[in-house]
Amino acid sequence: METLQFNKLLLKTAFSCMACDGDIDKREIKLIKRLHKEKKTFGDLDVNTEMDNLLIAINKDGHQFMRDYFGELTTSDLTETNELNLIEVAIDTIKADEKVEYSEIKFFKVIRSKLKIANDPILEKHPDFEDYLEQDIITDSYLARLQDDFFDTHISNEFELISEIDDDILDSLKEQDEE
Repeated sequence: METLQFNKLLLKTAFSCMACDGDIDKREIKLIKRLHKEKKTFGDLDVNTEMDNLLIAINKDGHQFMRDYFGELTTSDLTETNELNLIEVAIDTIKADEKVEYSEIKFFKVIRSKLKIANDPILEKHPDFEDYLEQDIITDSYLARLQDDFFDTHISNEFELISEIDDDILDSLKEQDEE
């Protein structure tokens, strides 16, 4: 997969994990911006602009946005390294607000079902995420029900544009974390 295309998919993964519980927590935004600034996780993307575009799309039709994201995961030609990076970003984003909702677990399991990577490389880096990787009895009908159940219980909220969230607010969160 082309680097730019993968970076966009990686950011869309972080964004989707951030929005999947119906709430975008400022700590999740802070994490994405920190990953980008400190590690260049999303390459040369303009993260604010890209996330604003994703917000506009999800605000228009949240369920269709998530269905399209799952479809993109299914059809993308990802290396094991790409898949591990994607899972790490998903895990970090889910953990960022320090509360893991059941909807996030279901969402992660749907993401996981779209990837080919084995559990071992994931557990090497994230042994605390074993519960999320526990094998459910997986059949196509189960995965379809899991995905449908996510959409049945998912409330699609309208979110504030990332560019309109004041950096002072994000900085104050950083100060709170350091205390």
